[in-house]
Parts: sequence; structure tokens; C-alpha cells
Amino acid sequence: MARRADQSTSRLAELTSLVDRYTDAKRDNRLYATAIPGVSTLRSDALIQSVQCIIKPSLCMTVQGVKAATFGLHGYEYRAGHGLVVTAEMPERGTVCAAGKEKPYLGLVFELHLETLQQIVEVSPAGAKMHARAKHARPFTLELNGPLLECALRTVRLFDMPDAVPVLYPGIMREICYWLLKSAGGDRLQRMVVMANGQNRRVMLAIQHLRDHFREPIHAEDLARVAHMSSTTFHRQFRLITSMAPLQYQKQLRLFEARRLMLAEHATVERAALEVGYASVSQFSREYVRTFGSPPRRDVSAWRTSSSTAERTT
Repeated sequence: MARRADQSTSRLAELTSLVDRYTDAKRDNRLYATAIPGVSTLRSDALIQSVQCIIKPSLCMTVQGVKAATFGLHGYEYRAGHGLVVTAEMPERGTVCAAGKEKPYLGLVFELHLETLQQIVEVSPAGAKMHARAKHARPFTLELNGPLLECALRTVRLFDMPDAVPVLYPGIMREICYWLLKSAGGDRLQRMVVMANGQNRRVMLAIQHLRDHFREPIHAEDLARVAHMSSTTFHRQFRLITSMAPLQYQKQLRLFEARRLMLAEHATVERAALEVGYASVSQFSREYVRTFGSPPRRDVSAWRTSSSTAERTT
């Protein structure tokens, strides 16, 4: 066991060095796509206030530093050598909690391949019995074991070999999926795979409909009709998949997009509120405070001040 721990420590140190070298010129707390579709890197040399995005089912690895993620009312923290497995497409608030110029936050994100997960579940003789106890598909954290770190190392080494990616990366992704399904939280991941079939596939279609039309007034009953399910069943299954009620999910989409408009496009509070579907700016401001902790103007001002300070010190 001590030998395995030493091997994991050695792998993590090598992975940190490789990701540090690869991301050295990337310092503005954004996910950067790599030569491998679905694999991204993140580097931040300073503590960062929450950043919002829609994240697909993924394995998010912290290589160095500490990161936190919030989905609805559920929060997760994962530090160096640990990962977060996101089991459904949902709005995420991510925060870099530990980083500095000398020791930046470093992370990797692997989008998970549903078809690969399904294939592994189908050929696993004990899979259905082993994971039948899962009651929901919420995200979960895990310690990155030796095999997962080895998969990450082999992936990063492919960044500069794009011609090898189509041949070698599918096998690496298959290994990642296998080890995740074998992990302590694998029951939740398998539940996500099961949800992608049968009636829950209809819930996924309703989620996509909500994403495409989140600016429009919509009722949970409308989404239930899209999924061809009763309101009660739809509401229960939606919560199992996303950890949120349908209208809470819509609210998160609206608020995240409004914040992006104010930060990236310098939209006014009034314009942002109207563009994402709010009829009342005061209601928008109240819900913004509940989600982000301060009024829109103050939050945006604090973000810009923080970002300017970080730029001056890097």
C-alpha cells in the first residue's frame, strides 16, 4: 500500500510539472481547449471569485491548489490529487480557493463519453448489482488513484501529438470511465448512464429544451409535456438528475447568463435582466443577491477590481 501511495505521489508530481509547463502562458482563469476534443486545462495565479458555466458530464481534476464547485444548493471542494465527477449537464459556479503566483491553481477537465460508459456497464457482470443502491446522480468527489493519474499523464503527453490522439485517446477515455465506475462514487455515475436510457432520456430532452428557451416564461408542466411524463414523475426525475427543481435550473441559467453579459459585454443591470427574461429588474436584483451574495453592480465592480489586481501582480 505504501508503494502504491508513493507511485501516486510521483505521478501527481509529474502531472503537475507537465500541466504547469503546458499552461504557463495561460493566466486568466479560463478553460482552454487542447488538441484533444473534450479535454481542457485551467490555470489561475490568483484566488478567483465564482465563475459560472454549463458543465457537461465530466471528470474535473485538481492537480495543484484547491477549487470549489456549487450546483444549486450542493457544494463540493476538491484539492490537489482529488477530482470532481459531474454526472449530468448542469449550471456550475466554480471558485479557485487556493492559488498564487509561485504556486498557481492547475486543473484538467475530461468530458466523459456516455457511449463508452454504457459499453462498460453492459459488459460488467456485477455492475447492475453493485450499483443498484444509487438513489441519485449528484456529483461526487474522489481521490485520484494511481490508474486515473496515469491516464491523465498519458493524456497530457498527447497534447503535442495531435496525430496520435484519434488512435490513442479513445482507449485512455475507456480506462478513465472504467476506473470511475469502480470508484466509491461509481454507483452515481452508473445511475447517470441508466438515466440516459428509458424515460429519463425524455427528461434529458426536456433539459435541453429548457436550455434553449430559458429566456422565455415556462412552467414545469410545459416541460413535463415535452418529456411526455406526468408533472409529479417529471419533477422527481428532474431533481434526481440535476439536484434542482426545473424552475430553479432555469433561474440559474438566467442569472449565469446575466452575469456573463455584465462582465464580458459590459451590459447594464437593466439590459442584462431584460435580455435573460426578467420583466422586473428589482426581482432580478433580489434573486441575484440570493445566488451571488451581493447586488449586481457591487458584484461586477468587485470582480473587475479583483481581476485588475490579479493582472497587476502577475
